[in-house]
Amino acid sequence: MKVISMENPISDPLVENVIVDDIADVVRLEASPEGVVFVTLKRPAEHNALNALAVEGLAEALETLHGAEGVRIVFLRGAEGEFGGSLDRAQVTVASEDWIEDDVRGDAVAAGRLLRAVAATPALTVAIVEGAVRSLGVGLVAACDMAVARYDAVFAVPDLKLGLLPAMIAPYLMRAVGPREAQALCALGRSFDAAEARRLGLVQEVVEGPADLDHAMDRLIDWALTSAPEAVAELKTLFAEIAYKSPDHALIESLAQRHAARWVRPEAREGVAAYLERRKPRWNR
Repeated sequence: MKVISMENPISDPLVENVIVDDIADVVRLEASPEGVVFVTLKRPAEHNALNALAVEGLAEALETLHGAEGVRIVFLRGAEGEFGGSLDRAQVTVASEDWIEDDVRGDAVAAGRLLRAVAATPALTVAIVEGAVRSLGVGLVAACDMAVARYDAVFAVPDLKLGLLPAMIAPYLMRAVGPREAQALCALGRSFDAAEARRLGLVQEVVEGPADLDHAMDRLIDWALTSAPEAVAELKTLFAEIAYKSPDHALIESLAQRHAARWVRPEAREGVAAYLERRKPRWNR
């Protein structure tokens, strides 16, 4: 990677009911001066499965980024070559023996909070996918703005095979691949490879090995740093609001109003001035 990350230049996540040191054991937050951020799940001994602490830690880290200045692109990945995201077996064992419905609901709300934290991040978010990705892990990939996967990554949403419902990931999976494909993937619970994930739209680029992943991230960083950060955040809000809406007269008027409002903002004025003056805008230097 051409950008060298510095660990924790952004303040530690604000946490509730969890000791910061505990979260640091399972989630690493790094950033560069250019605004390139890496959020890494580090439970490699458990194939980066998501337990309650990991879910809360990832959510806290991402929510911290919502208010951090200068963040331009966020990479979400798992340590030691496995994206992970499957259910933690130890937690499932406890849940199957002791949990009542309210306990399960609380766990699901935490997962929903994590997915919302990913999707609501103002900067571009990119999932770096390696290894096996299951259930909530697939939801994390879908909640990101884009994903790059190694060719040998394998995806599945096998919840129905356990009699469970992938309810929390459903909105994000539908957004990524469409309602019909999302329902089919969940209903069958079958595994599919990176090439098919690319065809479905869950993944935007498939690469060969670790070096290719680094090259892909470098390209995305270069492209992301050319886009105005406030405009990126507004674009994400816009797309979230208009998804699946018919472009009727009211929507056209609303879009025109948004376009006009963006045109007169300082950031846009700087971008247009830079274009006319044949120079780079201030955010791309």
